Amino acid sequence: MNDAVRRRDVLAAAAAATVAGLFSAGRSQASEFKTKLYRAMIRSPKEKELAELEAAGFDGLETSDWKTPPSEAEQARKLAEKHHLKIHSVLFGWANFNQASAVEQDIANVQQALRAAQAFGASALLVVPCRTGVTPIPEAWEFDIAFDEKTGRVTRVVAGDNSKYAAYIEAQNQATEASRRAVEKLVPTAEKTGVIIALENVWNNLWVKPKLFAHFVASFQCPWVQAYFDIGNHVKYAPPEEWIQALGKLIVKLHVKDFKLNPDGRGGKFVHPRDGSINWPSVRREIEKIGYNGFLTIEDGGLPLEEFRRRLDLIIAGK
Repeated sequence: MNDAVRRRDVLAAAAAATVAGLFSAGRSQASEFKTKLYRAMIRSPKEKELAELEAAGFDGLETSDWKTPPSEAEQARKLAEKHHLKIHSVLFGWANFNQASAVEQDIANVQQALRAAQAFGASALLVVPCRTGVTPIPEAWEFDIAFDEKTGRVTRVVAGDNSKYAAYIEAQNQATEASRRAVEKLVPTAEKTGVIIALENVWNNLWVKPKLFAHFVASFQCPWVQAYFDIGNHVKYAPPEEWIQALGKLIVKLHVKDFKLNPDGRGGKFVHPRDGSINWPSVRREIEKIGYNGFLTIEDGGLPLEEFRRRLDLIIAGK
């Protein structure tokens, strides 16, 4: 065999090995994650912000402009589409469904927000049903909740004597029942607009454990009422993996932020994604297990958009 033939064969073998390696790597990555995740930020759908998101490589945005008239929201949707972005969700935020003096007005406000979300082209409206300021309540690490599986009424919030927390337990149960009544009134509007009511609980002192919140959302037995889970919000109560496992198919949207626990595992502070205590590769695997295909929306600021996108890319890749 002459040198030219030998060199040709060596190069051919090397090329074949490279192609095989790339194919194997691609197949391995594809088999690891079949779910498709998209990148978003919370922004107002204005020309400048849309252009910046497009330039940074995002896929969409969530807006808090729920008071926008439908005609204006439709124009914003078209503007976003021009920048190859989707307004996938609208953030209503706090409601007061457990306050008799405010509930009817807030129901009307959420109805308005659902109509705006429809015009924006959004598939979900984030609603935090209510909050309670009743004290005392347990520390995050003290919660040991028991509740009635049929009614969702809480019977215990800590192990042992609960007399100290009797007022809080009653407030929890009142909030659950009042919120359920309010949300049920909103279901017809959600169905008419085609926009899901995505319930979120933040640091509102309610539904602070995964099974309890999952039970509340599931109790509606309605495709128009699902969960908006913030991966970083509940780290002080339980690892996000436990929340994702409990909520499962109830999750319609995901927020992204991070939380750094104190060295003793009690309390901490919010930090940028991937700077905290969350095990992101583990979270990505749980997202895969529940079959979630949709947006990851960063609820954070203080970093360049390109850096937020880079961090989202790593999370999506399971790194």
